Amino acid sequence: MDSDSNGLRNVQALLFDVFGTTVDWHGSLIEELAALGNKYGVDGDWSAFSKIWRRGYIDHIQEIAQGGTGSLNVDELHRGVLEKMLESPEWKFFGAVLDGEERDNLNNAWHRLRGWPDTTTGLCDLKKEMIVGALSNGNTRLLIDMAKFTDLPWDFVFSSELFGSFKPDSKVYQGAIRHLSLEPQYCAMVAAHSWDLHGAAGVGMKTIYVKRAAEEPVAQEEVKPKSQGGEVDLVVNSFTELAAILANRK
Repeated sequence: MDSDSNGLRNVQALLFDVFGTTVDWHGSLIEELAALGNKYGVDGDWSAFSKIWRRGYIDHIQEIAQGGTGSLNVDELHRGVLEKMLESPEWKFFGAVLDGEERDNLNNAWHRLRGWPDTTTGLCDLKKEMIVGALSNGNTRLLIDMAKFTDLPWDFVFSSELFGSFKPDSKVYQGAIRHLSLEPQYCAMVAAHSWDLHGAAGVGMKTIYVKRAAEEPVAQEEVKPKSQGGEVDLVVNSFTELAAILANRK
């Protein structure tokens, strides 16, 4: 067992971030938007649309995590951001062709995000060693639908809305740990976002950084394991690599 994974020897549960870490939200949304645009004969920068939509969500959850008020249901949040976008000068052309039913279906695209190529295989392998589940800012129904759609073999699904806030609020991580009946050091957060791992480390969890180029293209090169003077316990390139490492930890 190498020095980077020594700190994970006693981990019994892995808690996974979902958006970006487990599923490819950006690529999935681009496909949905392009198909919808083709249906109505309109074209746009669907990559930019996806990123702006996501940014609206991020801004809201950061405000709530810092003590602000607002909805904890991400479906409602996504729909609110979507409506504002479709009324804006930049995207009004798109909004003009979408009725209420189409907008509902587009909002539900967040329930149909595809996993990364290594996701399902890696999770199935990891389940042989320990408990695996989601700890996400997505609402519960969204996470369940997504798991069924893209074959995510979770042992549990924890939505931050169950704990009254959003990550990286410490009470989200603490609530999840409590429901697993474990001490923090026996739980590891797996994420492609350093801010998420920082929040988890703050309550005593172990931390595993997964490199996903689309998420933190600059910052990921700066994230290093503790054995190299960094702040996380382990850095991996995929779920399958993580499974191989943890299978040899005995």
